[in-house]
Amino acid sequence: MNNLRIGYGWDYHRLVEDRKLIIGGIGIPYEKGLLGHSDADVLLHALADALLGAMGLPDIGQYFPPSDEKYKGMDSFLILKETLRLAREAGLESIINVDCVIIAQEPNLSAYIPAMKDKIAAVLNIGTGAVGIKATTTETMGFIGRKEGIAASAVCLVAKHE
Repeated sequence: MNNLRIGYGWDYHRLVEDRKLIIGGIGIPYEKGLLGHSDADVLLHALADALLGAMGLPDIGQYFPPSDEKYKGMDSFLILKETLRLAREAGLESIINVDCVIIAQEPNLSAYIPAMKDKIAAVLNIGTGAVGIKATTTETMGFIGRKEGIAASAVCLVAKHE
């Protein structure tokens, strides 16, 4: 059991006009999108940071700095795939499960969660039953409640080669 590792990730981005809203790799119809250097997918960024953290590696900002133009507009699934490669190099044996929470006042995300789970499970090469995704609001409190941004958190349990 000493080769089990837990990782935690958290991300948030501001909602702005003239951007597509992409969460969990799924385009979601909404009047605003998330501002960021890449496609600003908060869910995939939180998940990537959780995987890196489980392996004792730095956060995604170290690997995909916003100052580097080659990452401008990048699909965050490419970030997740590269993160998975880095984790394997650091001794990742297997991903046991991931559990994520998206925090957004709007839009309602429940209809999109099954597709998010399918895409994430495929990239991580785990069953959809090992991918938990939930969505919640902040009951109109704070920047999320004022519809100024969206956040996500993720935790993962992995086995590491010792």
